[in-house]
Amino acid sequence: MASFVSEFWSFLSSRKKLWLVPIIVILLLIGTLLIVSQGSIIAPFIYTLF
Repeated sequence: MASFVSEFWSFLSSRKKLWLVPIIVILLLIGTLLIVSQGSIIAPFIYTLF
């Protein structure tokens, strides 16, 4: 996994696509939030945000 991240980072920096990093981070955070809240008590409150 670490080699993928380092290779992806070098790809983004060599192609001058660093503006994609915040978009990818936000998508990963939203995906993680949805997966974690799947069976939790706060799930109805999170689903109302989206």
